[in-house]
Amino acid sequence: MAFTNTNGKRVSIIGASGYGGIQLMRLLKYHPDFEVTYLGGERSSGQTWNDICHFLTVDKSLVIEKPDLKKISDLSDFAILSLPNGLASQITPELVEMGVRVIDLSADYRYRSLNHWKQIYIQESSKYERNDDDLCIEAIYGLPEWFSQEISEARLVASPGCFPTASLLPLLPFLKQGLIDTDGLIIDAKSGTSGGGRNPKEHLLLAEASESISPYGVIGHRHTSEIEEQATNVSAKKIQLQFTPHLIPMVRGLLATVYCRLRDPGLTAEDCTTVLEAFYRNESFISVLPVGTYPATKWVTRTNKALLSVQVDSRNGRLVLISVIDNLIKGQAGQAIQSLNLMAGFKQETGLPTDSYYP
Repeated sequence: MAFTNTNGKRVSIIGASGYGGIQLMRLLKYHPDFEVTYLGGERSSGQTWNDICHFLTVDKSLVIEKPDLKKISDLSDFAILSLPNGLASQITPELVEMGVRVIDLSADYRYRSLNHWKQIYIQESSKYERNDDDLCIEAIYGLPEWFSQEISEARLVASPGCFPTASLLPLLPFLKQGLIDTDGLIIDAKSGTSGGGRNPKEHLLLAEASESISPYGVIGHRHTSEIEEQATNVSAKKIQLQFTPHLIPMVRGLLATVYCRLRDPGLTAEDCTTVLEAFYRNESFISVLPVGTYPATKWVTRTNKALLSVQVDSRNGRLVLISVIDNLIKGQAGQAIQSLNLMAGFKQETGLPTDSYYP
């Protein structure tokens, strides 16, 4: 199927040949309302899409070009940036000023304070000069189940990472309702190797990652502060939590387990399941599983779904929240297109898969 353009919604993808860009192309290839009109990249510049992606050919094989902001503006209504942290901030201000609505998949605009970003992304802040404080304040955090109206009107959407998405979706309803203590929150999360990106890295080699599981960023992982900021905004109380990611020897998928303490130890797993069901009753991409059913990452492979599950340990009044997502779809490209649909006035579900490839 070729790209179509029934509503004049033109999309540029900058960073097209990485895992995020490939997922975006796959999803947009079959989207009924968007046309990919420009592909930007550095390492792959000068090559056509079909030259580098024989496994995902398209009828209109665009040449990947070094990003040209004027050309992007002329050819695009929207630009999705799938770039390393820091680099997106070098082109976003000008694109927004030119009237292009931007969805950024990096962390450059996920913090309301530029100084906060600089404190977390120290190496990037020393490499890239930034003075776009106003855009940090303006950018909308791209979690559609929580900020759909704001996203629909936004010039700039800061799409969350896969770990924050999987962690926040089950946690935020309980913070919003004041049902859990804000102290002692623990998130244990495990992700496939594709979360590390497409550039070669030693720890992602088959001989290194296979038949092994390993924690990383045990103290001070960058996503900790991102999760804390969103949790603080929702709860209106300063949140500090423990977040530990792990690398699992699989290609795609992410499982997050969140531990919290209930303020009312009399609440049951059924009560807490009802809380999630009430919050997400109108959300097509969120499914809350029955008590005693725990999700597997394979259940959401290649979908934009998040499966949530709840359990309560009555011995200690602790609430256990479990969520799974496909880190490349709901945790990256699919969630970006979910926001893109909102920005263009389409239904969130348009062009996004909900049925997994199982087994």
